[in-house]
Amino acid sequence: MTSPFKNKTGLKRLINAFGYSLEGFKASYKNEAAIRQEFILSIILIPVGFLIGETGIQKALLISSIIIIPLVELLNTAIETTVDKISFENHHLAKRAKDIGSAAVFLAIGNAFITWILILFF
Repeated sequence: MTSPFKNKTGLKRLINAFGYSLEGFKASYKNEAAIRQEFILSIILIPVGFLIGETGIQKALLISSIIIIPLVELLNTAIETTVDKISFENHHLAKRAKDIGSAAVFLAIGNAFITWILILFF
């Protein structure tokens, strides 16, 4: 059995996918403080990374390490929203799923921190 939402192809599918992505950004920005904070951080640090990176590789590492943070936060938010849709009941598996998503965000932030420290000071 296939999903009725999977029957679009070509340019129509791309247009729809773009619209769904914008809706996802809007919903996450409206409902998640962490996304708003990381978005502001990205607006500041992405241009800084472009300016302070001495080589193309350094610039790419600085910028991509920052972009990864909201990317992982979006996935974490999707996990949390899905778990909450299923049930608000306290359950060890729901907690585990949310904690694992949070750990992924923590690793993304740690990755950015280490990347910036290594490029700036070593």
